[in-house]
Amino acid sequence: MARRGKKKGRPISGWLVLDKPVGMGSTEAVSKIKWLFQAEKAGHAGTLDPLASGMLPIALGEATKTVPYVQDGAKVYRFTVAWGEERSTDDLEGPVTKSSDQRPAEADVLLLMPKYTGVIMQTPPQFSAIKIAGERAYDLARDGATVDIPAREVEIGRLDLIEHNADSTIFEVECGKGTYVRSLARDMGRDLGCFGHIAELRRIEVEPFTQEDFVTIAELEAARFGEQGDEGSDSADMVPVDFDAIDAFLVDTSAALDCLPQIAISDDAATKIRLGNPVIIRGRDAPVEAEEACATARGKLVAIGAIEQGMFKPKRVFAG
Repeated sequence: MARRGKKKGRPISGWLVLDKPVGMGSTEAVSKIKWLFQAEKAGHAGTLDPLASGMLPIALGEATKTVPYVQDGAKVYRFTVAWGEERSTDDLEGPVTKSSDQRPAEADVLLLMPKYTGVIMQTPPQFSAIKIAGERAYDLARDGATVDIPAREVEIGRLDLIEHNADSTIFEVECGKGTYVRSLARDMGRDLGCFGHIAELRRIEVEPFTQEDFVTIAELEAARFGEQGDEGSDSADMVPVDFDAIDAFLVDTSAALDCLPQIAISDDAATKIRLGNPVIIRGRDAPVEAEEACATARGKLVAIGAIEQGMFKPKRVFAG
Protein backbone atom coordinates (compact mmCIF):
# COMPACT_ATOMS: atom_id res chain seq x y z
CA MET A 1 0.00 0.00 0.00
CA ALA A 2 1.37 3.42 -0.96
CA ARG A 3 2.15 5.68 1.96
CA ARG A 4 0.24 8.94 2.07
CA GLY A 5 2.52 11.95 1.82
CA LYS A 6 2.66 14.44 4.64
CA LYS A 7 0.55 17.54 3.99
CA LYS A 8 2.56 20.65 3.24
CA GLY A 9 1.75 23.85 5.07
CA ARG A 10 -0.05 24.91 8.21
CA PRO A 11 -3.52 23.64 9.17
CA ILE A 12 -4.76 27.25 9.40
CA SER A 13 -8.48 27.91 8.76
CA GLY A 14 -10.57 31.01 8.12
CA TRP A 15 -11.59 33.54 5.48
CA LEU A 16 -9.31 36.21 4.05
CA VAL A 17 -11.24 39.01 2.31
CA LEU A 18 -8.70 40.20 -0.26
CA ASP A 19 -8.88 43.54 -2.03
CA LYS A 20 -7.60 42.12 -5.31
CA PRO A 21 -5.70 44.59 -7.50
CA VAL A 22 -6.28 45.06 -11.23
CA GLY A 23 -4.05 42.79 -13.32
CA MET A 24 -4.02 39.84 -10.94
CA GLY A 25 -6.04 36.72 -11.76
CA SER A 26 -8.11 34.96 -9.11
CA THR A 27 -6.00 31.78 -9.25
CA GLU A 28 -2.83 33.84 -8.91
CA ALA A 29 -4.32 35.65 -5.92
CA VAL A 30 -5.20 32.38 -4.17
CA SER A 31 -1.67 31.06 -4.73
CA LYS A 32 -0.20 34.26 -3.29
CA ILE A 33 -2.37 34.10 -0.17
CA LYS A 34 -1.72 30.40 0.31
CA TRP A 35 2.03 31.10 0.17
CA LEU A 36 1.87 34.07 2.54
CA PHE A 37 -0.05 32.05 5.12
CA GLN A 38 1.82 28.82 4.34
CA ALA A 39 -1.62 27.19 4.36
CA GLU A 40 -2.30 23.53 3.56
CA LYS A 41 -5.35 24.34 1.49
CA ALA A 42 -6.94 27.41 -0.13
CA GLY A 43 -9.71 28.31 -2.57
CA HIS A 44 -11.83 31.30 -3.57
CA ALA A 45 -15.56 32.02 -3.62
CA GLY A 46 -16.27 33.50 -7.04
CA THR A 47 -13.85 34.39 -9.83
CA LEU A 48 -12.93 38.03 -10.36
CA ASP A 49 -11.50 38.91 -13.80
CA PRO A 50 -7.92 40.26 -13.96
CA LEU A 51 -9.25 43.62 -15.23
CA ALA A 52 -11.54 43.89 -12.19
CA SER A 53 -10.52 44.89 -8.69
CA GLY A 54 -12.03 44.41 -5.28
CA MET A 55 -13.42 41.71 -3.08
CA LEU A 56 -12.14 38.18 -3.57
CA PRO A 57 -13.03 36.05 -0.52
CA ILE A 58 -10.37 33.37 -0.08
CA ALA A 59 -10.98 30.33 2.12
CA LEU A 60 -8.14 28.65 3.98
CA GLY A 61 -8.21 25.14 5.44
CA GLU A 62 -11.57 24.11 6.91
CA ALA A 63 -13.18 27.27 5.51
CA THR A 64 -13.01 25.71 2.02
CA LYS A 65 -15.95 23.54 3.12
CA THR A 66 -18.09 26.70 3.38
CA VAL A 67 -17.24 28.16 -0.06
CA PRO A 68 -20.67 27.31 -1.62
CA TYR A 69 -22.46 29.46 0.97
CA VAL A 70 -20.39 32.52 0.05
CA GLN A 71 -20.65 31.83 -3.69
CA ASP A 72 -24.44 31.88 -3.36
CA GLY A 73 -24.44 35.21 -1.49
CA ALA A 74 -25.48 38.55 -3.00
CA LYS A 75 -22.71 40.67 -4.55
CA VAL A 76 -22.30 44.43 -5.00
CA TYR A 77 -20.30 45.94 -7.86
CA ARG A 78 -19.34 49.54 -8.69
CA PHE A 79 -18.75 49.80 -12.45
CA THR A 80 -18.23 52.30 -15.24
CA VAL A 81 -19.82 51.85 -18.66
CA ALA A 82 -18.06 53.62 -21.53
CA TRP A 83 -20.60 54.52 -24.23
CA GLY A 84 -19.98 54.48 -27.98
CA GLU A 85 -18.25 51.12 -28.43
CA GLU A 86 -19.14 47.46 -28.05
CA ARG A 87 -16.20 45.08 -27.67
CA SER A 88 -15.79 41.34 -28.20
CA THR A 89 -15.14 40.74 -24.50
CA ASP A 90 -17.62 43.41 -23.31
CA ASP A 91 -14.73 45.10 -21.49
CA LEU A 92 -11.48 46.91 -22.34
CA GLU A 93 -9.59 43.71 -23.18
CA GLY A 94 -11.22 42.92 -26.51
CA PRO A 95 -11.24 44.74 -29.86
CA VAL A 96 -14.09 47.05 -30.88
CA THR A 97 -16.85 45.22 -32.78
CA LYS A 98 -19.49 47.98 -33.03
CA SER A 99 -19.38 51.75 -32.60
CA SER A 100 -21.67 54.76 -32.56
CA ASP A 101 -21.38 58.55 -32.34
CA GLN A 102 -24.57 58.67 -30.29
CA ARG A 103 -24.35 59.24 -26.51
CA PRO A 104 -27.19 58.81 -23.99
CA ALA A 105 -28.58 61.60 -21.85
CA GLU A 106 -28.78 60.90 -18.13
CA ALA A 107 -32.58 60.94 -18.35
CA ASP A 108 -32.47 58.19 -21.00
CA VAL A 109 -30.26 56.02 -18.80
CA LEU A 110 -32.54 56.53 -15.77
CA LEU A 111 -35.59 55.65 -17.86
CA LEU A 112 -33.95 52.39 -18.98
CA MET A 113 -32.70 51.18 -15.59
CA PRO A 114 -36.00 49.66 -14.28
CA LYS A 115 -35.79 47.15 -17.14
CA TYR A 116 -32.62 45.80 -15.51
CA THR A 117 -33.90 45.34 -11.96
CA GLY A 118 -35.68 42.35 -10.48
CA VAL A 119 -35.60 38.94 -12.15
CA ILE A 120 -34.39 39.33 -15.74
CA MET A 121 -33.17 37.15 -18.59
CA GLN A 122 -29.48 37.65 -19.40
CA THR A 123 -27.15 36.17 -22.01
CA PRO A 124 -23.60 35.65 -20.65
CA PRO A 125 -20.68 37.19 -22.61
CA GLN A 126 -18.97 35.27 -25.40
CA PHE A 127 -15.82 35.39 -23.27
CA SER A 128 -17.16 33.68 -20.15
CA ALA A 129 -16.61 30.47 -18.22
CA ILE A 130 -19.96 29.04 -19.30
CA LYS A 131 -19.59 25.49 -20.65
CA ILE A 132 -20.86 24.79 -24.16
CA ALA A 133 -20.76 21.10 -25.16
CA GLY A 134 -18.14 20.50 -22.49
CA GLU A 135 -15.89 23.42 -23.48
CA ARG A 136 -15.52 26.85 -21.88
CA ALA A 137 -17.11 29.62 -23.94
CA TYR A 138 -13.96 31.76 -23.71
CA ASP A 139 -11.86 28.95 -25.23
CA LEU A 140 -14.25 28.67 -28.16
CA ALA A 141 -14.36 32.46 -28.56
CA ARG A 142 -10.55 32.69 -28.57
CA ASP A 143 -10.54 30.16 -31.43
CA GLY A 144 -12.76 32.52 -33.41
CA ALA A 145 -16.04 30.67 -32.94
CA THR A 146 -19.29 32.52 -32.34
CA VAL A 147 -20.87 30.77 -29.38
CA ASP A 148 -24.64 30.41 -29.06
CA ILE A 149 -25.11 30.88 -25.30
CA PRO A 150 -28.71 30.60 -24.10
CA ALA A 151 -30.12 33.38 -21.94
CA ARG A 152 -30.70 32.53 -18.30
CA GLU A 153 -32.55 33.98 -15.36
CA VAL A 154 -30.62 36.25 -12.97
CA GLU A 155 -31.73 38.54 -10.17
CA ILE A 156 -30.80 42.21 -9.82
CA GLY A 157 -31.64 43.48 -6.34
CA ARG A 158 -30.92 47.12 -7.16
CA LEU A 159 -29.25 49.21 -9.86
CA ASP A 160 -28.25 52.77 -8.96
CA LEU A 161 -26.81 55.55 -11.12
CA ILE A 162 -23.86 57.11 -9.27
CA GLU A 163 -22.44 59.56 -11.82
CA HIS A 164 -23.06 60.42 -15.47
CA ASN A 165 -21.17 62.39 -18.10
CA ALA A 166 -21.21 62.60 -21.88
CA ASP A 167 -19.12 59.49 -22.53
CA SER A 168 -19.66 57.22 -19.52
CA THR A 169 -21.88 56.36 -16.56
CA ILE A 170 -20.95 54.95 -13.16
CA PHE A 171 -23.41 52.46 -11.67
CA GLU A 172 -23.68 50.37 -8.53
CA VAL A 173 -25.49 47.04 -8.72
CA GLU A 174 -26.50 44.44 -6.15
CA CYS A 175 -27.03 41.10 -7.84
CA GLY A 176 -27.38 37.38 -7.30
CA LYS A 177 -25.22 34.45 -8.32
CA GLY A 178 -24.51 34.07 -12.04
CA THR A 179 -25.03 37.73 -13.01
CA TYR A 180 -22.54 39.15 -15.52
CA VAL A 181 -21.96 42.89 -15.13
CA ARG A 182 -20.31 42.91 -18.57
CA SER A 183 -23.62 41.71 -20.03
CA LEU A 184 -25.44 44.56 -18.27
CA ALA A 185 -23.14 47.08 -19.95
CA ARG A 186 -23.52 45.42 -23.37
CA ASP A 187 -27.31 45.14 -23.18
CA MET A 188 -27.90 48.67 -21.87
CA GLY A 189 -25.69 50.04 -24.65
CA ARG A 190 -27.73 48.20 -27.25
CA ASP A 191 -31.02 49.39 -25.78
CA LEU A 192 -29.78 52.99 -25.74
CA GLY A 193 -28.65 52.68 -29.36
CA CYS A 194 -25.09 53.78 -28.59
CA PHE A 195 -23.35 50.53 -27.57
CA GLY A 196 -21.27 50.19 -24.42
CA HIS A 197 -18.65 48.17 -22.56
CA ILE A 198 -17.15 47.95 -19.07
CA ALA A 199 -14.32 50.46 -18.59
CA GLU A 200 -13.86 49.81 -14.87
CA LEU A 201 -15.24 47.16 -12.52
CA ARG A 202 -14.84 46.81 -8.77
CA ARG A 203 -16.57 44.28 -6.49
CA ILE A 204 -17.20 45.90 -3.12
CA GLU A 205 -19.30 43.28 -1.30
CA VAL A 206 -19.82 39.53 -1.28
CA GLU A 207 -22.36 38.50 1.33
CA PRO A 208 -21.71 38.16 4.27
CA PHE A 209 -18.49 40.22 3.91
CA THR A 210 -18.27 44.02 3.58
CA GLN A 211 -15.60 46.59 2.73
CA GLU A 212 -14.67 46.73 6.42
CA ASP A 213 -13.18 43.23 5.96
CA PHE A 214 -10.89 44.28 3.07
CA VAL A 215 -7.19 43.40 3.30
CA THR A 216 -4.54 44.29 0.70
CA ILE A 217 -1.55 42.20 -0.32
CA ALA A 218 0.71 45.03 0.87
CA GLU A 219 -0.83 44.83 4.35
CA LEU A 220 -0.39 41.07 4.43
CA GLU A 221 3.25 41.28 3.32
CA ALA A 222 3.96 43.93 5.96
CA ALA A 223 2.38 41.72 8.62
CA ARG A 224 4.28 38.65 7.48
CA PHE A 225 7.70 40.21 6.93
CA GLY A 226 7.70 43.25 9.22
CA GLU A 227 9.68 46.37 8.23
CA GLN A 228 11.35 44.50 5.35
CA GLY A 229 8.22 45.22 3.34
CA ASP A 230 9.09 48.95 3.34
CA GLU A 231 12.47 48.44 1.71
CA GLY A 232 11.19 47.64 -1.78
CA SER A 233 12.47 44.05 -1.69
CA ASP A 234 10.74 41.24 -3.50
CA SER A 235 8.65 39.28 -0.98
CA ALA A 236 10.30 36.05 -2.10
CA ASP A 237 13.63 37.37 -0.74
CA MET A 238 12.27 38.45 2.64
CA VAL A 239 12.72 36.55 5.88
CA PRO A 240 9.39 35.75 7.61
CA VAL A 241 8.92 37.17 11.10
CA ASP A 242 6.03 35.12 12.49
CA PHE A 243 2.42 34.23 11.68
CA ASP A 244 0.61 35.99 14.55
CA ALA A 245 0.25 39.33 12.79
CA ILE A 246 -0.96 37.92 9.48
CA ASP A 247 -3.30 35.39 11.11
CA ALA A 248 -5.08 38.30 12.81
CA PHE A 249 -6.52 39.30 9.41
CA LEU A 250 -8.53 36.07 9.12
CA VAL A 251 -12.30 36.05 9.57
CA ASP A 252 -13.67 33.02 11.43
CA THR A 253 -14.89 30.16 9.24
CA SER A 254 -18.37 30.32 10.78
CA ALA A 255 -18.95 33.81 9.34
CA ALA A 256 -19.85 32.19 6.01
CA LEU A 257 -22.71 30.32 7.69
CA ASP A 258 -24.64 33.22 9.20
CA CYS A 259 -27.41 32.40 6.72
CA LEU A 260 -28.09 29.07 8.51
CA PRO A 261 -29.91 28.38 11.79
CA GLN A 262 -27.32 28.23 14.61
CA ILE A 263 -27.57 25.34 17.09
CA ALA A 264 -25.52 25.40 20.30
CA ILE A 265 -24.53 21.92 21.49
CA SER A 266 -22.59 20.41 24.39
CA ASP A 267 -19.00 19.15 24.21
CA ASP A 268 -20.26 15.55 24.43
CA ALA A 269 -22.64 16.12 21.52
CA ALA A 270 -19.81 17.74 19.52
CA THR A 271 -17.65 14.64 20.02
CA LYS A 272 -20.45 12.39 18.76
CA ILE A 273 -21.10 14.61 15.75
CA ARG A 274 -17.42 14.68 14.79
CA LEU A 275 -17.56 10.88 14.73
CA GLY A 276 -20.43 11.14 12.25
CA ASN A 277 -23.22 10.33 14.72
CA PRO A 278 -26.58 12.13 14.97
CA VAL A 279 -27.57 13.80 18.26
CA ILE A 280 -30.84 14.97 19.79
CA ILE A 281 -31.17 18.77 19.84
CA ARG A 282 -32.24 20.00 23.25
CA GLY A 283 -33.61 23.37 24.33
CA ARG A 284 -36.98 25.07 24.31
CA ASP A 285 -36.24 27.11 21.17
CA ALA A 286 -34.45 24.36 19.26
CA PRO A 287 -35.88 23.79 15.74
CA VAL A 288 -37.52 20.43 15.05
CA GLU A 289 -36.91 20.50 11.30
CA ALA A 290 -34.34 22.28 9.10
CA GLU A 291 -32.86 21.31 5.74
CA GLU A 292 -29.56 22.83 6.83
CA ALA A 293 -28.28 24.09 10.17
CA CYS A 294 -24.97 24.93 11.78
CA ALA A 295 -23.91 23.25 15.05
CA THR A 296 -21.43 25.02 17.36
CA ALA A 297 -19.86 24.15 20.71
CA ARG A 298 -18.37 26.91 22.88
CA GLY A 299 -18.67 29.21 19.88
CA LYS A 300 -16.60 26.89 17.67
CA LEU A 301 -17.98 25.46 14.43
CA VAL A 302 -18.63 21.71 14.66
CA ALA A 303 -20.73 20.70 11.66
CA ILE A 304 -23.30 21.54 9.01
CA GLY A 305 -26.22 19.16 8.91
CA ALA A 306 -29.96 18.62 8.73
CA ILE A 307 -32.42 18.58 11.61
CA GLU A 308 -35.07 15.88 11.30
CA GLN A 309 -37.64 15.29 14.03
CA GLY A 310 -35.50 17.12 16.57
CA MET A 311 -32.30 15.25 15.71
CA PHE A 312 -29.21 16.86 14.18
CA LYS A 313 -27.66 14.69 11.44
CA PRO A 314 -24.19 15.87 10.37
CA LYS A 315 -23.36 16.23 6.68
CA ARG A 316 -20.09 18.14 6.83
CA VAL A 317 -17.90 18.01 9.93
CA PHE A 318 -15.19 20.51 10.89
CA ALA A 319 -11.99 19.80 12.79
CA GLY A 320 -11.96 20.83 16.42
